[in-house]
Amino acid sequence: MVKLTMIARVTDGLPLAEGLDDGGRDQKDIEFYKQQAKQLCKRFSQQKEEPSRMSVETGPYFFHYLIEGGVCYLTLCDRSYPKKLAYQYLEELQDEFEKVNRSQIETVARPYAFIKFDTFIQKTRKLYMDTRTQRNLSKLNDDLFEVQQIMTRNIQEVLGVGDRLDQVSQMSSRLSSESRIFADKAKDLNRQAFIRKWAPVAIVLGVVVLLLWFRRSFWANYS
Repeated sequence: MVKLTMIARVTDGLPLAEGLDDGGRDQKDIEFYKQQAKQLCKRFSQQKEEPSRMSVETGPYFFHYLIEGGVCYLTLCDRSYPKKLAYQYLEELQDEFEKVNRSQIETVARPYAFIKFDTFIQKTRKLYMDTRTQRNLSKLNDDLFEVQQIMTRNIQEVLGVGDRLDQVSQMSSRLSSESRIFADKAKDLNRQAFIRKWAPVAIVLGVVVLLLWFRRSFWANYS
């Protein structure tokens, strides 16, 4: 069964539309997986080399997603739900979403700007709920739609890669900041060393110049 559907912009991970299961005993846990879905969409905005289709294992479910036209279409399904139906479901959403909203996808700035699309998500989700209907059995037997080559990964692996990259980025920024601080301190130390080295000489020269000036002034007054 399809538990959660999320549509997000790939460039920045902004959620554009969403559809949730409207009931069931697992409803209380759906918020946890909703946050995972948002994390995945955010990762896709940071990782430019992600496959355009992938299945991600998470607890008793699978996330299935496809990326097309700068948009990520993602759904959470039971483990037993056929992968072929999940991707056909996503393709139907993609076709309709692009047809209706294509011109606005890159310009919207607020989350869930296409909330009205939830009506289409719910209507389509109901068509895919029962895998034994004639319609869905026909789709399962459709040889033109194969999903055997779609990669499957674990949620920790997918999100962990992004976490490691974030850590590397943070470490690089921290090292850069510390390098600037060290350079500033080095300049201060060099300046202080220069002053300590030449200050006594400057003082002695200053005293000598003053003595000579006073001496010349003294003799000039009495000559």
